[in-house]
Amino acid sequence: MASSNANELRPSAMDDTLAIEKKIPASTTVQDGEVEFGASEPPEKTYYSKTSVWLMVLFSGLAIGSDGYNAAVIGNVELLLAVLYPDALTSSIYQRLSNAFLIGMILGMIGFGVVVDQLGRKTGAVATTIILVGGIILSTAANGTSPTGLFWMLIVARGIAGLGAGGEYPVSGAGALEATDENAGLRKYRGFMFAMLADLSASLGYVWGGLVPLLLLLCVGQKVEHYDIVWRTSFALGLIPPLVIFWFRLRMAVSTAYRKSAMRKQRTPYLLALKRYYRPLIGCASTWFLYNWISIPFGIFASTIISRVNAGDSIVKNLGWGVVINCFYIPGPFIGGYLSDKIGRRKTMATGFALQAALGFILGGAMFPIQKIFPLFVVLYGIFLTLGEVGPGSTVVLTSSECFPTSIRGQMMGFVSAWSKAGAAIGTQVFTAILGAYVDTGKGDQVVFLIGSAFAVVGALIALFVIPDVSRNLNDQDESWKKYLADNGWESNWGDEVTKDPSGVILDQRVS
Repeated sequence: MASSNANELRPSAMDDTLAIEKKIPASTTVQDGEVEFGASEPPEKTYYSKTSVWLMVLFSGLAIGSDGYNAAVIGNVELLLAVLYPDALTSSIYQRLSNAFLIGMILGMIGFGVVVDQLGRKTGAVATTIILVGGIILSTAANGTSPTGLFWMLIVARGIAGLGAGGEYPVSGAGALEATDENAGLRKYRGFMFAMLADLSASLGYVWGGLVPLLLLLCVGQKVEHYDIVWRTSFALGLIPPLVIFWFRLRMAVSTAYRKSAMRKQRTPYLLALKRYYRPLIGCASTWFLYNWISIPFGIFASTIISRVNAGDSIVKNLGWGVVINCFYIPGPFIGGYLSDKIGRRKTMATGFALQAALGFILGGAMFPIQKIFPLFVVLYGIFLTLGEVGPGSTVVLTSSECFPTSIRGQMMGFVSAWSKAGAAIGTQVFTAILGAYVDTGKGDQVVFLIGSAFAVVGALIALFVIPDVSRNLNDQDESWKKYLADNGWESNWGDEVTKDPSGVILDQRVS
């Protein structure tokens, strides 16, 4: 699923195992990993191979997928905790437990947006990983002298994990964007790479967030006495991706864009930034808000809706159908990523929103006859989710990173992504209220599809008329921003000359 979640990125340069370290004659140059003999002028970039950039995107994707998993798994864990501790898991505790991770994410998005701009991408990347791992460990080991004490420890632990997970968005959004700029040959595929990194990885994280507890439940024979093992193991498995990538984060180097255009440890011209970038800020924040308003609730309540049309006669079957529905998120990033590079970000986003709205209106208008044909309902519901990933799911993270200059990219990305979580929270609350307001379950399903489709229409209009087209070369945006500040009398010391790269990493220089 998206992520938020969707839908989601990492350091902006490679470690010594990824950097190009070939000894070549002084008369040769390197361009996009190719050696050119006799070139009289050095090329624009000389340091990263295409494989290096793809690996950086892969590690970033693992981080975002981990965040998706940790965000999604709590819903299934709460079902088990409700059976184990029916008296202690009151409605207020249930809400706090559900909201702790979300609140932590919002704080992490905003806070680490400042960190990655002021202290560097690597500082933010390492810190978010440590915090996320710590939160997961505390969640897995949560205990107390009473069930209520256990829940309060879980609430605190989930908040800590959310802080680290939220920090991944500005860390990975800024870092991965700058990594794709290191190789001119891959810059034209940035849309597809980001769709894989942010959307596909988050979708897979959400799928696994439902599948893992279900498989563990089946492994223990659905016995209540083993539920404690299931929920703790479900949390613990979320440790694998961040631990796998941690070493690479320790070895990351500084990207060329940050090395040249950072405003490290300096005052940020927020008023000038708002004056210049209010349009992309409003466009990116509102489209991501609307995307999560639609995508997250429809994914979370997939098993609920399926159960309302009598798909299965047990919780396990209904959860299984929910996982199947969530798998429909997966094709979207491949289609959306391809279109993003071919027709542009905003047109792709608008197309996805518009097609999702059209299908949603069909589902809402013909809900009762469609629900009578269960396979048709499942397929149409799944395609509805797919279209959301084709459009905004594949493009919101990229546009939220690409529309802003390097020196404030993390902060703008953090602010925009925080709005996305607000959309998810509000959408889920509205969704729940609507489903509970109708005695006729089919009527409730009909209303949520119609409302969701109306919001998709708004998203398409904002994508077309508010989000601007920008240069895919990050240096163009950076130079324009520097000139704008100079014209308005703002002086800055540009670049990062302090942070040292790991030994063996070759950056911003000819190799000779």
